[in-house]
Amino acid sequence: MQTRNKFFDDMSQLMTNAMGVAQGAKGEADNAFKGMLDRWLADRDFVTRDEFEAVRLMAQKAREENEALKARLDALEPKKKTAAKKS
Repeated sequence: MQTRNKFFDDMSQLMTNAMGVAQGAKGEADNAFKGMLDRWLADRDFVTRDEFEAVRLMAQKAREENEALKARLDALEPKKKTAAKKS
């Protein structure tokens, strides 16, 4: 038959509670650090990845449209010169 020692039971309970407190403190510290980092980044006007990607896609589309317009303009230039010579 195994005898239970109150001292060891109390120590076990104390360690269990201490681990719970330590995990809670770690969670609070993580949240506090994340909050501070988020505020610091917001104060520096950094953009998010989503914002950056959206602007990058807009710039890419604008470049493609410019290239298409340039090609159309280049195609019209010889016609304009030919029409001017005939006049």
